[in-house]
Amino acid sequence: MSQIQLALLLIAIVIVLTAISRRLGASTPIVMVVGGLALTFAPGIPQVTLAPELVFFGFLPPLLFAGGYFTSLREFKANLRPIVLLAVGLVLFTATLVALVAHALVPGLGWAGAFALGGIVSPPDAVAATTIFQRLGVPRRIVTILEGESLVNDATALVIYRFAVAAVAAGVFSLLDASLAFVWALAGGVFVGMAIGWLIDKVAENVADVAIFTAIGLVAPYAAYLPAESIGVSGVLATVVAGVWSRHAMRHASSDARVVGAGVWQIWLFLLNGIVFALLGLQLPEVVRNVHLGGDTITATVAIVAAVVFGRFVWVFPFTYGPRLIPAIGRSDPNPPWQAVTVVAWSGLRGVVSLAAALALPESFP
Repeated sequence: MSQIQLALLLIAIVIVLTAISRRLGASTPIVMVVGGLALTFAPGIPQVTLAPELVFFGFLPPLLFAGGYFTSLREFKANLRPIVLLAVGLVLFTATLVALVAHALVPGLGWAGAFALGGIVSPPDAVAATTIFQRLGVPRRIVTILEGESLVNDATALVIYRFAVAAVAAGVFSLLDASLAFVWALAGGVFVGMAIGWLIDKVAENVADVAIFTAIGLVAPYAAYLPAESIGVSGVLATVVAGVWSRHAMRHASSDARVVGAGVWQIWLFLLNGIVFALLGLQLPEVVRNVHLGGDTITATVAIVAAVVFGRFVWVFPFTYGPRLIPAIGRSDPNPPWQAVTVVAWSGLRGVVSLAAALALPESFP
């Protein structure tokens, strides 16, 4: 089966499985992963290797851009404290906790390699969780917080990952240098995103053709992501910020352009989300085959999984209720029920970004 035939088959499967999942009321991303896994047992299906470049430079930019574009800036600002605590604070905490556990339990794994592992497993993907929550009628604020976390946490995790891998290659790890580079990568990503968003806004002012206007919107995610990555800053943040800014460009659009653009993006995101989760399922057998289990490996794996899962609880509960002990915060934002906090703490499913980051590690990586 050729790659084109496989791509067409994946599109057909995405359409069918989406219809089935909606009919059953199941989580579409989870159904896609299961469907992709089932497809590996079909005769004639080639072994699929998910190229990290396809995820980082193909799927990720439009998904991030759309996330920023469709985010309510008012709701994001209203929940800025919990979003930052999760997307930056929790990711740093999880990466550090995983690094401590991995360094202690994996023989020969240095600190830089341990932090690279921490960067890989620290960012959750909220797509599957929020899909379920929206159907169950979970409070809108929880969904907003998790979606906001998902927009930014990849940036934090990938910056940690990038500098940890570079430190392994260089053989030197400086916490001060890494901290300064971390701040620069995030700030630089925001600046690039604002610049690209402003440019898109100005171009949109002078474009009346509906097709051209829509095409600019499809190219915009890559126009933000690629330049940011090329100068060593966060392409994730650049793309999200450009998406948020580009929402204002729609005020220049005609009603036809808005309708057509919304329709095109709806189809584009539907296919991207479906295909990326189906590919994740297709990749699972190969990932499992490459795992060499031994007593030490199992012990370290269980300990790292426990650190990731329970570390989120350790962070979420204190940093939900702790800030509200400050009278100014407590009066304006009363304590949420523990059930809502538990939902946020359990919403830590990992996604395709973690898998792509792991697959992108050099062959010689420890």
